[in-house]
Amino acid sequence: MNHHLDPKKTGLAVGTLVGGWHLLWALLVAVGWAQGFINFILWAHMVSLPVAINTFDPSVAAVLVIVTGAFGYAAGFIFALMCNYLCRNTTPVPAPDVSAVL
Repeated sequence: MNHHLDPKKTGLAVGTLVGGWHLLWALLVAVGWAQGFINFILWAHMVSLPVAINTFDPSVAAVLVIVTGAFGYAAGFIFALMCNYLCRNTTPVPAPDVSAVL
């Protein structure tokens, strides 16, 4: 069975997932829900850290989404290349025919 990942499609999928996740975070900051969300996450993990969410800045949000999306694309692309290399089909070498010798 041939399992082949298209590096471009895999990169796009991972980049979209990672960039989209950070877009959701930027939207939480924009509507003012990020502080409550991060407080809940820290509480649920039994962690006490003084974390303060800054005010929303559209240019910073754009940089966050673009950079994380690009890194996600690169990670997915490299993952697909490595997976294709490690899972490549190799033709087994047939055993020698010893019946002619006997």
